[in-house]
Amino acid sequence: MVLTRIHHVGIAVKDMDESIERYRAALGAELVHRAVNEKEGLEAAFLRTGEGEVELMSSTRPESPVGKFLAKRGPGLHHVAYGVSDIAAALADARAAGLELIDSEPRMGMHGSLIAFVHPKTMGGVLTELVET
Repeated sequence: MVLTRIHHVGIAVKDMDESIERYRAALGAELVHRAVNEKEGLEAAFLRTGEGEVELMSSTRPESPVGKFLAKRGPGLHHVAYGVSDIAAALADARAAGLELIDSEPRMGMHGSLIAFVHPKTMGGVLTELVET
């Protein structure tokens, strides 16, 4: 698997509007995309921070994955996303390396790219997202 770069860092937040304003005011981050995915119970905002991006995520319902994360751990780092040029090949390489996949097949992410998640227990405790770039 060839990683092209760190694509973004996902941060779980309780208050989306307040968090966007904090990142804009304190860090000069620019809001580039904001969307809701009712199926996942997720609202996401992507903010450009220089050459990188931060994805702020809040839950739209308590039983969603992000809702459960916030209830268990509180706000904070949710995942690190890495860009890959070929997500199908990256998933095959991950399987061959013995990594446990959350997504066995790629799916469409909030930012319009194919994504797949690798389980944190096989990646040092950090949820890892692969993003086709």
